[in-house]
Amino acid sequence: MFDIGGEIVPEPKYNYSENLSYENLYEQYYFKSKEKRKIKPVRKTVKQKKKTELKKVLPLFAVSILLIYVLSLSFKTFIADILPVNSKKILKADYYKLLFPTHNYLYKDLFLGKYIIKDTEYDSHIMVNIKETYERNGLKTRLQELANNYRRIKPSVYIWEYDNGSFVDINADEPYPAASIIKIPVLIEMFRQIEQGKFSLSDTMILEDYYRASGSGRLQYSQGGIAHTMDYLAKIMIQNSDNSSTNMIVSKMGGMPELNRAMNRWGLKITHINNWLPDLDGTNVTTARELAKMFYNIDATNIISSPSKKRIANYLSHVKNNRLLQAGLPDDAILLHKTGDIGFMLGDAGIVKTATGKKYIVIILAKRPYNNMQGKDFIVKASKIIYNNML
Repeated sequence: MFDIGGEIVPEPKYNYSENLSYENLYEQYYFKSKEKRKIKPVRKTVKQKKKTELKKVLPLFAVSILLIYVLSLSFKTFIADILPVNSKKILKADYYKLLFPTHNYLYKDLFLGKYIIKDTEYDSHIMVNIKETYERNGLKTRLQELANNYRRIKPSVYIWEYDNGSFVDINADEPYPAASIIKIPVLIEMFRQIEQGKFSLSDTMILEDYYRASGSGRLQYSQGGIAHTMDYLAKIMIQNSDNSSTNMIVSKMGGMPELNRAMNRWGLKITHINNWLPDLDGTNVTTARELAKMFYNIDATNIISSPSKKRIANYLSHVKNNRLLQAGLPDDAILLHKTGDIGFMLGDAGIVKTATGKKYIVIILAKRPYNNMQGKDFIVKASKIIYNNML
């Protein structure tokens, strides 16, 4: 209350002496009102709810970080000792392949740098399927018992005998890394293109740096700019398992997409080449059964001419790696084959002719801890068991 000239005047509701604007007056009144005080608790409740949701998310985030750390630590502690130095590369995550896993071995074409699956364009397939009669259960049991002694080895085995069509199937349809055995379809397609007149064995290719590949073969160390005949490149691709020459041949034939289209025409559903050699990640895949089908068609059908068959047989009979199937055979047995090794997968595939004249196809692929010698031991002993069973 104010006393003005003896007259008592009520105190003004707002302080006009401070020259406040309308908005200031409104705010001064608004913040004193009871209605505003009722709103404040509502705002606090909303903020509290957001904080509660955040408290729920933070523990999940912390657990995720902890799991990533623990998995990384467990890799270094328990797995790294059985994997190669570049194991991180082997175990790297390819999210495209995780989302589309079948593209690893089912793609039929390449478009804008992406592997794609498209409908087959072929009414009939070129290669003939192997005709099976009955399974050799006794031999299969012996091989399974052998595998039980090598717990760290996961084998894939297919055997087929020419005379009566008997066979053995142990994981024969499961996709396996092909390693250097992928050079068998490369060799087949090379001779098919030669017979189609696309090039000849006497044609040459110049070794360029981008063809050079690590791993098997000595061509990688050769002087660049030198021309090599297709016959020479095919010879060292099979006999020495030369990776650089393989890349040159694949390039000559039109690249990986063209080779995959050819294998699709043959009737192969799994075998695909996805990477230039040496393909240490194991992305080039095949199966024991499809490898057997390729060897059968090289030998017993007209997929290629007789002169081409003779030259291929000459390549396959002089493979320098004699430490796998060959080591389990007697000296008088004949073996036409191709080996493959990328550390965590070891394999050998080919045709055996016994001293008594029997013939059989044998494919043995073995997944193993990196460079573990049990893989080799299993293949050698399995080869010996198979041979003795065929006599």
